[in-house]
Amino acid sequence: MAYRVLIIGCGAIAGGYDAERSLDDWPLSHAGAIARNERFELAACVDPDDTARAAFAARWGVPTNTASLEKLDAAPGDYELIVIASPTTHHAEHLEWALSMQPKAVFCEKPLAKDYDQIAPIERAFRDAGIALAVNYTRRWAPDINALVEGVRNDDWGELLSAAGTYSKGVVHNGTHMVDLMMMFAGPLAVQSVGPAVADFWEDDPTVSAILTAVNSGAPLHLVAGDSEWITQFELVLSYQFGEIAIRDGGMRIETRDVGDSATVAGYRQLGLPQSVPGRYAQAMSLAYEDMARVITSKGKSVPAWSEKNGFAAHAICEEIRLTALESLKKDSE
Repeated sequence: MAYRVLIIGCGAIAGGYDAERSLDDWPLSHAGAIARNERFELAACVDPDDTARAAFAARWGVPTNTASLEKLDAAPGDYELIVIASPTTHHAEHLEWALSMQPKAVFCEKPLAKDYDQIAPIERAFRDAGIALAVNYTRRWAPDINALVEGVRNDDWGELLSAAGTYSKGVVHNGTHMVDLMMMFAGPLAVQSVGPAVADFWEDDPTVSAILTAVNSGAPLHLVAGDSEWITQFELVLSYQFGEIAIRDGGMRIETRDVGDSATVAGYRQLGLPQSVPGRYAQAMSLAYEDMARVITSKGKSVPAWSEKNGFAAHAICEEIRLTALESLKKDSE
């Protein structure tokens, strides 16, 4: 018997990214991944936009669709998995409702809440209820990125020397993705300093440059603000004693470079030419749902990938950066 899924929100990440794509392609959305996984059944969807909801239900063959959770008239236990793909401003209320429905797991788009102060109580409530809660930092499930992380753990690359990650569209909205990715490689991070900010998408969530430090090693990690008006960029370059790892194009391409003796300057060590391979980021959403199935099947004995290591700490880092940047912008305008 397939696990019944409810999706709240019928936008791009819910299913729109795959609306015109073949089922033979790797999915980029929740509905796309569900449609390719026989262990799940997309049983219902909710969205106040009648046109978007009708198109979503028709494309994915959803038997039940309503404009609101009240009209859904659901009872606790009706759904094993609840997916929250609604606008960020509604995440907290939808998470509270999902908790009352007693599913086996909830898969929520980031961030968990618009108001950061709501996150800790939400996390605690799900933990106390024994309901698995995963945040869709999708690169956690990319197989090639996980293989690189495993290599770092095995000391294949030596110690981390530094890192630089360029992103855009808001330090919370997209910066959390970058910080979460950094934490996969470097472990817990702390904010060292906050630099310039650009409001390239939201006034209250600017894209901010900052210097972070790895708590365990002290290595510096630079969060570099891009500008989505010109380029929507997401790239992380990590420098190690034995080489360099570069995650390009959001994970769609991976580059590595080995360190060797310079052929021109005696005594110098330098990076060789990059070895570039296609990234496997496109596989991540499918693997995320494999992970959700594993968690549900375990009956509370397993947790979603990475949640036991860094949980929702990326949001804490980025919220500190956001507030510092807004305060600085306020002072500059006075």
